[in-house]
Amino acid sequence: MNLIVSAIGQGLLWAILGLGLFLTFRILDFPDMTVEGTFPLGAAVAVTAIVHGMSPLMATFLAFLAGMVAGLITGLLYTKGKIPILLAGILTMTAAYSINLRIMGKSNTSLLGQKTLLKTKFLSSLPTYFDSVFLGMLIIAIITIILIFFLQTDLGQAFIATGDNEKMAKSLGIHTDNMKNMGLMVSNGMVGICGALIAQSNGYADINMGIGTIVIALASIIIGEVVFGELTLNQRLVAVTLGSIIYRLILLAVLQLGFSANDLNVLSSIVLALCMMLPQFKKALHLDHILSKGVRVDD
Repeated sequence: MNLIVSAIGQGLLWAILGLGLFLTFRILDFPDMTVEGTFPLGAAVAVTAIVHGMSPLMATFLAFLAGMVAGLITGLLYTKGKIPILLAGILTMTAAYSINLRIMGKSNTSLLGQKTLLKTKFLSSLPTYFDSVFLGMLIIAIITIILIFFLQTDLGQAFIATGDNEKMAKSLGIHTDNMKNMGLMVSNGMVGICGALIAQSNGYADINMGIGTIVIALASIIIGEVVFGELTLNQRLVAVTLGSIIYRLILLAVLQLGFSANDLNVLSSIVLALCMMLPQFKKALHLDHILSKGVRVDD
């Protein structure tokens, strides 16, 4: 039971990463590799700030600002420098590696004996692993409500229009470059928060903790869409969180079969690949079902 509660708590915390990538991957319709650098950047900033005496809440806010700066750099490389978005994200991600080393001064920093958001008096009084569940639910609820409200504003609609049809958005007087920069900033700011929270949950920040994070974020998005089907935009935001929890439970189930924790990255890739191919499996099964009944199917 404790393992399931722990998986749910981790799923809620990691869902922030999925929501962040959702803004760029699904709404703006481009992949942002910056997240693999922004995630450890948020962790490095938050942990270093906490170690130097800053409150965990302010340290987490600093991680958000650091993530926004990284997103802005990628945005400027993409919109002003005319560098392809994939390459722009990789450049920022690569630079973030050295910056993280500068911030921490070493490859990893421990929070042993330090106060974190999960060690507040109230959360410490909760049963084992329920601290991350409560904190995750609280933060996810706040972020989801803010995003739902934002996407219904004129600015939010302009942001959505930029992703749907950039040429049409420009014809309506929308500054699409500004929308892209804003989306990258908010997205990576959220990823920075996720990095800060995961570091506080794990008790340390490591220079390599960003490896594979984009796969985790994509898994949350894809699983949520595959499991829950056709949804409104607001419902899809909730589905990302549920997808993140389901993904963590799937990994838990796989690990219980005897796989090593060292296999997590390859297992994550396999789970994501299967989820992305599921619509094709459904289509093939449906086609076989039709053919078995002797119904003619035109190409």
